[in-house]
Amino acid sequence: MSIVKVNLFGQLSVEYDGKVWHGPKENKARELFCYLMIHNTAKHNRESLACLLWEENSTAQSKKYLRQTLWQLGAMCKEHMGNVYGQLFLVNPGWVQVNHEIGIWVDVTIFEQAFSRLLEIHDLDESSARALDEAIRLYNDHLLVNLYRDWCIEERDRLCKQYLAMLDKLAEYCEANHDYRAGVEYSARALRYDPARERTHQQIMRMCYLAGDRTAAIRQFNRCVEALKKELNVDPTQNTLKLYEQIRADHFTQSPTSSHPNLDVTETYALVLNVLMQLKQLQNKLVDLQGEVQKQIQVVERAILRINKRS
Repeated sequence: MSIVKVNLFGQLSVEYDGKVWHGPKENKARELFCYLMIHNTAKHNRESLACLLWEENSTAQSKKYLRQTLWQLGAMCKEHMGNVYGQLFLVNPGWVQVNHEIGIWVDVTIFEQAFSRLLEIHDLDESSARALDEAIRLYNDHLLVNLYRDWCIEERDRLCKQYLAMLDKLAEYCEANHDYRAGVEYSARALRYDPARERTHQQIMRMCYLAGDRTAAIRQFNRCVEALKKELNVDPTQNTLKLYEQIRADHFTQSPTSSHPNLDVTETYALVLNVLMQLKQLQNKLVDLQGEVQKQIQVVERAILRINKRS
């Protein structure tokens, strides 16, 4: 049995045995499928899952909707993928999780693993830069571009911040190793997702100049001014203006630390978001454990009542 590949960046697609399925057409079944695949390492409490997906309904009603949608989702998976691949999810009276006994590859998971490894590295070497480049290629577009639920928007923003931080690191690596053309390409990718990202404009200006293209560096400054005005209605910072004046006067020199700046707001935000998601996953596990403990307490209490009645 081959691995099931789930692609969540851009449009949802599921690849198996040389075939492609674009997931459930029904909105809630599709949303549930995507949520479980994004968080495919967790065991999800059914009540928490129901409240997340049907937050406008009562707890009892949302749990009913979840039961129905889980049944529909299981039937859809079997219809499109067969009985073996159809067992993608394990469903218990108290929880739901992805069945990893079936080989499952999820692009978001691989991407996040690469970002986690990046947090442990101060400077990239050739091997780690190559691995990071492979990871960013998975990000061919924003997460699930046609899904606009609040939880998905938060995930999309978090993953985009991680992507931008990874591109920063690769651009810095290229600049430090004088591969300015590749560095400009990485930075240009970042601007496609955040046109007003001033630090990235500075990177491109710097690398264009160092590559010997002073005109391109000045042109990039003009793009920076336009983007900041259009997106944020602000002017460039003093750092950008200073860099521009140095380039225009042909007096810019690369300092020993210029290719390894401190973390900016974007990277810091990505790091904090990553920690937040880990804490939320831990919180979900604690909720599951608390629910199980409560059930066992009720079982024991009922047993005590039966014993008291008999005596």
